[in-house]
Amino acid sequence: MTRTLVNRTIAAFVLSFFVVTLSAFAAEKKETIKVWGNCGMCKKTIEGALKGVDGVSAASWNKKSKMLDVTFDDSKISAKQIEEKVAASGYDTQNIKADDKAYNGLDKCCKYDRKKS
Repeated sequence: MTRTLVNRTIAAFVLSFFVVTLSAFAAEKKETIKVWGNCGMCKKTIEGALKGVDGVSAASWNKKSKMLDVTFDDSKISAKQIEEKVAASGYDTQNIKADDKAYNGLDKCCKYDRKKS
């Protein structure tokens, strides 16, 4: 009888370990977001807007393609919130236009042609 109880306890522990492990991986998400910009300074600012943000584990912007690859925990931050943080640094994203004041604060070389809206 005791051996059955031990086996069940071990089985329950192993099952709970796998459930916790799988749920941790399920929360990590990768998104590619269009972000307008021009140069290496833009790259630094765009990626810097997400540095240290809770839930964001990686961010890399490509100057040629204008695409930002982001890896994040979607239980802590959403793709929309990520776009809002980038836009707050002065850069338009595919869904959110940066505030004019933030855009005007960019260096001259960073002022990309903005879409009319």
